[in-house]
Amino acid sequence: MTDAAAAPLPRVVIVGCGFGGLEAARTLRGAPLDVVVVEKTNHHLFQPLLYQVATAGLAAPSIAAPARLLFRHQPNVTTLLGEVCAIDAQARTVRLADGHVLPYDHLIVAAGATHSYFGHDEWAADAPGLKTLADAFDIRRRVLTAFERAELEPDAARRRALLTFVVIGGGPTGVEMAGTLAEIARHTLAGEFRRIAPEDAEVLLVEGSSRVLQAMPEGLSERARQQLEKLGVRVRLGALVTRIDAGGLDVQEGGPDGPVHRIDSRCVIWAAGVAASPLGRLLAQALGAECDRAGRVKVQPDLSVEGHPEISVVGDLAAAMSHEPGKPPRPVPGVSPAAKQMGRTAARNLLARLASRGTEAFRYKDWGNLATIGRHAAVADVPTPFGPLRFSGYFAWLFWLFVHVYFLIGFRNRLIVLMDWASAYWTFRRNARVVPELDPPRQDS
Repeated sequence: MTDAAAAPLPRVVIVGCGFGGLEAARTLRGAPLDVVVVEKTNHHLFQPLLYQVATAGLAAPSIAAPARLLFRHQPNVTTLLGEVCAIDAQARTVRLADGHVLPYDHLIVAAGATHSYFGHDEWAADAPGLKTLADAFDIRRRVLTAFERAELEPDAARRRALLTFVVIGGGPTGVEMAGTLAEIARHTLAGEFRRIAPEDAEVLLVEGSSRVLQAMPEGLSERARQQLEKLGVRVRLGALVTRIDAGGLDVQEGGPDGPVHRIDSRCVIWAAGVAASPLGRLLAQALGAECDRAGRVKVQPDLSVEGHPEISVVGDLAAAMSHEPGKPPRPVPGVSPAAKQMGRTAARNLLARLASRGTEAFRYKDWGNLATIGRHAAVADVPTPFGPLRFSGYFAWLFWLFVHVYFLIGFRNRLIVLMDWASAYWTFRRNARVVPELDPPRQDS
């Protein structure tokens, strides 16, 4: 055996198996590399449909796939279950929370995002966000338990608080969550209770700005608001949350001098803020790099970190710009298509460096924005060569269904989701309404 044959392959460590990390690993298929994917859960999660798990519309396996299964036929990939807690750029190692140390020649960091409570992390206990399957299970338990406890509650005021559901944040997650909660109350649970009328439940969407779906054109934002209200959701715009506790929340309307109103609710869901994974700031400190206000690492045009071409950052962790010929650079949005494209670009640039070729600047291809509100209700903003195509209502809803089924991982998941959606469409049933235990009573109830 020659020395060249015995030499170890260059090791690439990919942190995270979300959209960016998965696409980076897939792009390295067949390359003479030792690829190690480190993920703190054992699965890849299709986050755009996570709210469907939280609202009992889909079971968790329908939108998730084991990481080891995804790379079963890619022998140059090893998957490890662990959480990266430190990166040593000098020694070129990453350290896991359990003490294991992994050396690397090249590093792609795709650790994703987490919740941001804008300096009020104490709100998390009473207003959970939605980023992981654990979050979805927690929210599903809280929602379903609220109806169950309302059935037992003799006091009218406490019962009303149990049947008041508040979603904070008017982005896609907040809009989709609020619309689905209204459908659960008015259709799914109809006729199943004897002491309460689930359709009397109140669903509120609280948004601090002047409109929902800020990333959408103003006309589509207004159309989304109208569709939400048609479903029975009360939309409160220009409302800033000033306090959240076990009994509800305080909301200030009309600016900093406006009145503060109390909303009694035992089920508050947070969909208002997103921050990069804490690993972003750890990485920036280790490399002397810059982060933006959301904790995202500022990267070079080829997605590498300045002064460290062996390290790339992609997805929600990267403060990246799209560089198109003849146009000024523009910020890349934190959406799944962007993460996928960044993962592929980072992997191609890694291969180019190994081959002593020049790297390419990242160019984001915008596939548009979609948001569903409920049955037959959605909005779509899709770019075309002839200008943006903007539509809403039934056809936007069908388009949203097609797109999300198409991008799911695996044929089985696509088939199961289609079957579950077809069943829910014809029967209004949500078949994932099983929870292992009830949400414990709050201290004030």
